[in-house]
Amino acid sequence: MSNAKVLPLLEVDQAVVPCCPPLTERAISAGEAEVAAKMFKALGDPVRLRLFSAVASHEGGEACVCDISDVGVSQPTVSHHLKKLKEAGLLSSERRGTWVYYRVEPSVLAAMGALLASAAKAA
Repeated sequence: MSNAKVLPLLEVDQAVVPCCPPLTERAISAGEAEVAAKMFKALGDPVRLRLFSAVASHEGGEACVCDISDVGVSQPTVSHHLKKLKEAGLLSSERRGTWVYYRVEPSVLAAMGALLASAAKAA
């Protein structure tokens, strides 16, 4: 008898649309550039990049704000930066009791990676 566990299938979030095509595929439109720039701008701040990295590298791919707030700024500033990452579509959150848990949006991260990876291959 096998001890293998059957894992549930993960549903892909259909609400998240890739920001734009790879840079080498075609010139991106003004609207696509706005979306991509918003995401990259959000990651352009060192505190936001550290928070994003803390969430992305946390076990299970999600982190409680209580576990990632030690980035050298006050708690209200952490909340502000997490809000900016959410507004850029890089994180999602869920309130559980008094704590908020953050997750990286994998489809957006994959789209950003594809955008840059294709440019790196062309160079």
